[in-house]
Amino acid sequence: MEPSLPETREHDPLTSILPPEQMAAVAAALDAFAAEPGALLEVLHAVQQRLGHVPPAAVAVVARALNLSRAEVHGVLTFYPDFRQTPPGRHVVRLCRAEACQAVGARALEAHARRALGVDFHGTTTDGSVTLEAAYCLGNCACGPSLLIDETLHARVSPSRFDALMRQARGGEA
Repeated sequence: MEPSLPETREHDPLTSILPPEQMAAVAAALDAFAAEPGALLEVLHAVQQRLGHVPPAAVAVVARALNLSRAEVHGVLTFYPDFRQTPPGRHVVRLCRAEACQAVGARALEAHARRALGVDFHGTTTDGSVTLEAAYCLGNCACGPSLLIDETLHARVSPSRFDALMRQARGGEA
């Protein structure tokens, strides 16, 4: 009996569980990092960078490629709050919850943001425009409370300024 050839990723039945765009992102991440020791975090970051999230179906593909269990990949994916398993809204708001920002009103801002957006942390508004996430220091401690909207840092954000920033971010959207 001849030994069977190892399956290539193209012929792996697990690859059919992902849409082509998602499989291309996972394959690119694996091609870039799979050979490195401890590649899992790099692979997950690369997939999220390209897709905005790590699809749950990618767990099996990544696990097989890195010779890990699905539980190991799922554990890492769910342990770190920066990884998303669903697509984010059109804008991602990361509100600083570190001590320096809390000392100058971040908790009140947090409560206002959750109420105004109608979502909790890691949630996306029903119109898909905003995803609210927590950050644990944005490096702007002297000017808190701080938040990021997409990649733009905003300092000394009050509830009324938050509302204005959200109107601006959502402006021009349907």
